[in-house]
Amino acid sequence: MLNTFRPLIDAALGLDLTRPDVAVAELTRRFDPRGKAAAELNRALVALLDERKIADRGEPPVRWSRVSKAVPDTSDFSIDAVDMNGPGPHHAHPNGEVNWCIALEGDPRFDGRPAGWVVMPPGSGHVPTVSGGRMLIVYLLPGGKIEFTKA
Repeated sequence: MLNTFRPLIDAALGLDLTRPDVAVAELTRRFDPRGKAAAELNRALVALLDERKIADRGEPPVRWSRVSKAVPDTSDFSIDAVDMNGPGPHHAHPNGEVNWCIALEGDPRFDGRPAGWVVMPPGSGHVPTVSGGRMLIVYLLPGGKIEFTKA
């Protein structure tokens, strides 16, 4: 299953997350959310979700799973899969966060952004929120660093 996530890991390798807009542009150049490979990846990820192999814990508005800890095989990214249709728990990203967002229902936005790549810079924090529908989000955390906090 880990190989399914390889295109996302490869796209995020060596990326400077300090300027999210620049990082999103580079991610899009490396792995275009509108491309054929992205459509194939999205189908594979939705199949894993439908088979309850990912995002199989919790209750709506947030169902989640840890796909992998940060290990050499994931280029030191942890991988989480989250099925969201509302707010999640407040957290901070010491090393930043790279998100691959897939629209599942409606016209969803993740923190106001449409499906595709979303980047949070190092040191940022937020209440991750999906509005306007439902999304499957793959979170890549450099070094596996995340701090759950109170807003």
